[in-house]
Amino acid sequence: MTISNLDAVFEPKAIALIGASNREGSVGAVLARNLFGSGFVGPVMPVNPHEQAIRSSVNFRSVADLPITPDLAVIATPAPSVANIIDELGRRGCRAAVVISTGFADPVLRQGLLNAAKPHRLRIVGPNCIGVMSPGIGVNASFAHLTPRAGDIAFVSQSDSIATAVLDWADVREIGFSHVVSTGDMCDVDIGDLLDYLALDTKTRAILLHIEDITDAPKFMTAARIAARAKPVVVIKAGRSAAVAGPSASHSHSRALADEDAVYDAALRRAGMLRVDSLRELFEAVGTLASAIRPKGNRLAILTNGGGAGLLAADALSDLGGQLADLSPETMAKLARFTRPDESDPRFVNIPRDASGSLYGQALETLLDDPGQDAVLVMNTPQALADGRGAAEATVASAKARRGAPVLTCWLGERAARESRRLFAARGIPTYQTPDESVRAFMQLVNYRRNQDLLMQTPPAIQPGAADGAKARAVLSRAAGEGRSVLTEPEAKTLLSAYGIPVVQTQIAHSPDEAAALAGAIGFPVALKILSQDIAHKSDVGGVRLELDTPEMVREAGEHMLKLVAERHPGARIEGFTVQAMIQRPRAHELILGVGTNALFGPVLLVGQGGTAAEVIADRAIGLPPLNLPLAHDMIGRTKVSRLMKGYRDWPAADSDAVAATLVKLSQLIADFDEIAELDINPLLVDEAGVIALDARVVLRTTTGAPRSRFAIRPYPNELEHVAHSRSGSSFFLRPIRPEDEPGIVEMIARSDAEDVRLRFFAPMKRIGHAFAARLTQIDYRREMAFVATRAGEAEGDILGVARLVSDPDEKKAEFGIMVRSDQKGRGLGWLLMETILDYARRRGLSRVYGEVLGENRAMLAMAEELGFRQSPHPEDVALRRVEVDVETYRAKGRPVGEM
Repeated sequence: MTISNLDAVFEPKAIALIGASNREGSVGAVLARNLFGSGFVGPVMPVNPHEQAIRSSVNFRSVADLPITPDLAVIATPAPSVANIIDELGRRGCRAAVVISTGFADPVLRQGLLNAAKPHRLRIVGPNCIGVMSPGIGVNASFAHLTPRAGDIAFVSQSDSIATAVLDWADVREIGFSHVVSTGDMCDVDIGDLLDYLALDTKTRAILLHIEDITDAPKFMTAARIAARAKPVVVIKAGRSAAVAGPSASHSHSRALADEDAVYDAALRRAGMLRVDSLRELFEAVGTLASAIRPKGNRLAILTNGGGAGLLAADALSDLGGQLADLSPETMAKLARFTRPDESDPRFVNIPRDASGSLYGQALETLLDDPGQDAVLVMNTPQALADGRGAAEATVASAKARRGAPVLTCWLGERAARESRRLFAARGIPTYQTPDESVRAFMQLVNYRRNQDLLMQTPPAIQPGAADGAKARAVLSRAAGEGRSVLTEPEAKTLLSAYGIPVVQTQIAHSPDEAAALAGAIGFPVALKILSQDIAHKSDVGGVRLELDTPEMVREAGEHMLKLVAERHPGARIEGFTVQAMIQRPRAHELILGVGTNALFGPVLLVGQGGTAAEVIADRAIGLPPLNLPLAHDMIGRTKVSRLMKGYRDWPAADSDAVAATLVKLSQLIADFDEIAELDINPLLVDEAGVIALDARVVLRTTTGAPRSRFAIRPYPNELEHVAHSRSGSSFFLRPIRPEDEPGIVEMIARSDAEDVRLRFFAPMKRIGHAFAARLTQIDYRREMAFVATRAGEAEGDILGVARLVSDPDEKKAEFGIMVRSDQKGRGLGWLLMETILDYARRRGLSRVYGEVLGENRAMLAMAEELGFRQSPHPEDVALRRVEVDVETYRAKGRPVGEM
């Protein structure tokens, strides 16, 4: 992943158009019209071997004839010619190209583009795209039908038709863009690269994505999580209606239930993005999120002067999964002064149709005082006897009196509501035209806040708790040694029990007679199940009998079961039966927990309503590992069965903590054992006493890699935590940085001398803001690593220093940054932190580490020199020095490094 040379795409100083044309209606002519007519102040140089001029501008016959080197080339020539053009541009020093040309279905032509660009590090957008637009600097390097307005929203689309439709829709509504990109076939620059660039782009306030397919899930998740920490990212994902694989497509319920769209939904949620369902919602969400309202929950209070509008809003809230505010009796008593008893409704606050602005303001303030709401929706229907504008002014005044008050508005109608909506927009209060739009916006805020909270979670690679890894490894090794890809039910339960998941005692019988004898020893009633690695779903072939109360019933059930299985699955190899005690938990809920493997995102976890009809009911939530308890509880809360688990009538609440803990244990299990491809626990019984697994199935992969290597999200690397000793004899605890370190980083900088802060960040800085601090602490461990130092024995103590390493896209070299709190200097901590990141760079296989240091920072330059860094002048800033070291050479010198 890289933003290398993407500035040439979005901020070019000179542009070449290869394939420019004067032929009316041709792509080359439209490109020329857009490039010359959009206000770009730099040179646009058309290239066509047959023309003298293009649109009254001098034409050049070849790339070699160009008078200056372009930063960006736009190419619209036949596909077979493009690779040679790319090579020629690269030799000239061109840094980026937008390839409009189609015809690259041939993989040889496609690879030819990459081969031509790679030696020059030239970046390619496309091929087969409509182009790129940056309206703020007058760049329209596309064949779109219009040039969009300048604005602060970036739009990235995988579909040309959607891109042009959005441009047309936005133009009518006077919505502007910082950048618009059609990604095309993404042979080089992909959505991950673009997210990386746009996350840092100061001209972009929010990012809109239209996604059809992701090609590299770990790369996308890394970029998405970084971008979503910096600014709102709203996504519309096409393909929701794709067919879901049925039971025959997999060995487990979990894999069948984890359909492609559900996995995408889980990934986007975990990345902190907001997914919407329509293009209209895409833009609505940007305006809503821009309000900076962040409700803490999903409880909405509704204030309206129209009962019908209130009912519509309440219905929409129920449909979208929100809750009506639970107002206190004291609040209801105060509101009784404003409402009419004959028009009251428990679902909303219904004030008189002719309510004055003053009454609106008083009612709103009363609602805002109540802790049972997370936001208030103020609605107004046009009335002949009331002033809607006065009600709007009072609403604004009450909301502004409480800075940050979570207030949304909906003034119905058109002509009467126009001025009020303008007032709300001018005051930064979100406003909508209909009740359903208003409630949908509220739920977008709720979901966005929830997703941002998920984004902050960084589960460790190694979870706390007792797991018998040797016991689990023995089970898996035995199956692998016998060439089996499916564990028997007893083996699967042994694997689960090794990770502390309660399982019902299960024994194996090889005949109906042996099953009857075992049942007598276990105690009645018992359950009898067929044992065969060829049968994925035992119930489907009559392979399960429950509530067997005597040896005769067990023997008869076994004999009948063999006949049924022979008829319904004649090729299955029967190994015998499993016998287990019937678990008597009449008020338990049946759940399914499991693991599936998605071709793109790797392992996924599932929880939902279980039993034989699990796939028919399809009540499930999907999550990406690694999990911790907050993430597991979020998964459970997204299922319908979770409502039952809270208790109702005479049913007590089930132990949801035990279910969450089981999900976390499954996450750890698949992190430890890469060979697990699919896993079902179905059913997992849960009641107030906890959980117990009644049945389990595990499918293994035939090829495996390093543990956690296939995870789309890299876990917190707690294996890197260690105590190290400096040369002065001081001891420190060093660990990777975490999101919750944000206050500690702010405090460390606040307690440092202003000059030390300036030398680190190249600018005077009294205190850093939330956005900057979040960027420093919320990192993705795949591409970036930062170690914080605390006192030995105080893992959560004051942060005394930080060292950071950010690798380049090829993972060959990385840039470092380091800061030690001013009062900790002289204890060898800076040296220790540098050794730690250099040793980490070596372990990652990086070849070089470099940094930029102010020339006046003599202490840093001296330490770098002693560590073996070479110094050179910075190529672009005379105030800076560049220091660089070869990692292997550094290690060869035998310098001591703290134990890790």
